[in-house]
Amino acid sequence: MNFDFPPEAEAFRHEFRAWLDEHLTDDLRALSGTGIDTDPVRLEALRHWNRTLADAGYAAISWPAEYGGRGASVLEQVVFAEEMHRAGAPGTLNPLGISNIAPAIMEHGTEAQKRRFLPAMLRGDDIWCQGFSEPEAGSDLASLQCSAVRDGDVFVVNGQKVWNTLGDVASWCELLVRTDPDAPKHRGISCLLVDMTLPGIEVRPLVTITGEREFNEIFFTDVRVPVDARLGPENEGWRVAMTTLAYERGTVAKLHLGVRRKIGKLLELARRTPVGDGTAADDPVLRRRIARVYLDGELLKLISDRAISAEVHGRPMGPEGSIAKLHWSQVEQRIAAVAGDVLGPDANSGEWARERLYSRALTIAGGTTQVNKNILAQRVLGLPRK
Repeated sequence: MNFDFPPEAEAFRHEFRAWLDEHLTDDLRALSGTGIDTDPVRLEALRHWNRTLADAGYAAISWPAEYGGRGASVLEQVVFAEEMHRAGAPGTLNPLGISNIAPAIMEHGTEAQKRRFLPAMLRGDDIWCQGFSEPEAGSDLASLQCSAVRDGDVFVVNGQKVWNTLGDVASWCELLVRTDPDAPKHRGISCLLVDMTLPGIEVRPLVTITGEREFNEIFFTDVRVPVDARLGPENEGWRVAMTTLAYERGTVAKLHLGVRRKIGKLLELARRTPVGDGTAADDPVLRRRIARVYLDGELLKLISDRAISAEVHGRPMGPEGSIAKLHWSQVEQRIAAVAGDVLGPDANSGEWARERLYSRALTIAGGTTQVNKNILAQRVLGLPRK
């Protein structure tokens, strides 16, 4: 499936491509895909790029114009993602804030909250993280126990969050807390917008098997959060969380871009890696494995295109989100495994070694494979819970 982009989307492509060609430097390209860390030089370079995007109206094109976006159509958003990938451009400092948290603030926030938080988020002045998962409440998020007890005009927060992305550099956190321990678990939750500099907050980075500080655990000890920092009504935080997660799951429609680029690199690797009297690309067994991975990438694009097509035609996204996430995590692991087949022992160092290690996390990130299979089994196939 290939989209026949309307003239306005192609006009946007031409405009944005020209802008990237003018403003994107090789130094900025070198920052693409490297994540965000505490290196002040890299962080400031990414922040400057974020501001450049914002000043040109490209930091959050899906946002309404009144908040600094462009009110871009679905296909214009697809064009934007394609052109950013084509150019090798780094994204914003707020991948979670702009895509997931901002829509929740726009839908559930007060006017004061919108004015306070959205402009700084857009420009990368404030980095945001999500305080959702806990050691005993990951896939079953509604079982969270981090508590917030009302004390006059503040909530006193105590508890722990884990698997928190960007917490070590974030200025603010969208935090889910239990405000009514006696209510059914989905109904006793509230959402707070928490200043990460408040006394009593401790962030401990978790070093992954790749040596990176990608995740964090956060401890809250008698943290006093103003009541006016609550997002949405008290004890209705589950609705806010579902708004946030709905936008998170919507991003799966673009997963194929990175996957197919990685598959292209694997094909080039196979063509130049000696095996026997030829290359890995000539070996019949390896060719079959590489072909399987290539078809996996094209299937992921098809699933993504179906999801986008639903939005274009005004239909809500169906099971494509869960299917795409499930397939994406599996194909990422297959790519890493085939790279190991191609390189042999040389795959134990360098770029592909990191891919092989990191890919194991992808059947957990963004919703575990087991949870996704349950969603598809119960909500799509209509199978019984037991």
